[in-house]
Amino acid sequence: MNWLRFAAQNTLRNRRRSVVTAGIAALGTAAVLLASGFALYTYQSLEQAAARSTGHLIVGLPEQFAKEEDTPLQYGLDEHKALSAALLADPEVRQVLPRVSFSGLISNGDKSTVMLAAGVEPDSEFAVKGPFLQLTAGAVLASGSAQAEVMLGEGLARSLKAQPGTSLTLLASTAQGALNALDVTVKGIFTTGVPDIDKRLVYTDIATAQRLLDTPRVSTLGVFLKSMQATAGARQRVAAAQPRLEVQTWLDQAFFYKAVRGLYNRIFGALGLIIGVIVVFVVANAMAMAIIERTREIGTLRALGTLPRQLLASLALEGMLLGGVGAALGALLSLAISLLLYVVPVQMPPPPGSSQGYPLNISIDPLIYAGTVLAMVVLAMLASAWIARKTVRMPVVDALAHT
Repeated sequence: MNWLRFAAQNTLRNRRRSVVTAGIAALGTAAVLLASGFALYTYQSLEQAAARSTGHLIVGLPEQFAKEEDTPLQYGLDEHKALSAALLADPEVRQVLPRVSFSGLISNGDKSTVMLAAGVEPDSEFAVKGPFLQLTAGAVLASGSAQAEVMLGEGLARSLKAQPGTSLTLLASTAQGALNALDVTVKGIFTTGVPDIDKRLVYTDIATAQRLLDTPRVSTLGVFLKSMQATAGARQRVAAAQPRLEVQTWLDQAFFYKAVRGLYNRIFGALGLIIGVIVVFVVANAMAMAIIERTREIGTLRALGTLPRQLLASLALEGMLLGGVGAALGALLSLAISLLLYVVPVQMPPPPGSSQGYPLNISIDPLIYAGTVLAMVVLAMLASAWIARKTVRMPVVDALAHT
């Protein structure tokens, strides 16, 4: 405790230099924490979006994931209702949603264009997934409709000059390879926030999709769990209970999430490394100036019997105090900014390929805060000890004669 008080008094001998050093450490710590919090919030948002889109688990035949189909639903699931009932018996499973994925043409009579379509169970789909689409006109699909209905992406509706109530025709190959057409009515128009997807995407109900493709099969089953943390355990149980099927997790199909995470890890990792180096050099520079000014004092302490390791520990404690105070202030600054963003929302511009912005939020993770503050303290201590190592071992006569 005496050595810690001695180190604290030494840092106050040149208050201006100590304040500047702690201030730079604080700004560096805040920058690292804010960047880490932004990256963490982005990861969590993308994880939730990916799981909401496909389900925490995706169940299908192995060929569905490994091969290209020659005809629609060639590798689809038969008797999916019985399989859904079996999956719902798991206590962690919240809902099971069948999906029919297919492609074809959509026409207004004068113009035809390529579509990427999905057949879903409307009531369950929109209730379980939440607001994954932004409706711009009309209404969402509903089960039990007397006529075949579809929802169109905003770009596709614009291309076909379609509005809610417009009659269109879907054309696709059946499961037997024949061409089939089905008249449908536009129920609603939506946007996903990605213009390229909005130009092709069509939603319809399972019954309409199966009637168009002339098959009772579905492509896959999306299994929605009660929490993200239950994914690994549920996958093992489902795979053990259904050995003939393949069970993938949301992560296996989250290609965009993987790409963004890899990019952000490199960007923010490099940023953290640069900031850490800056803090180390600032603390080292401050300690080097302090040691040069106090070389004769160090020699006097050596002459009085103070051991080099004691002096080294004292100087390292000075660096620890400078880094620790700076890191603590930086953590408080980062926490204040993160909380302020929840009170005063800031909207980010749309990312590349998207037409919608998103709120700027910074996640607050105690482990990241503790790890960052600890790293700053350790780096400051090591930098101080490295700078002081030669001076504390200098011969006493040379230290006393230093000018």
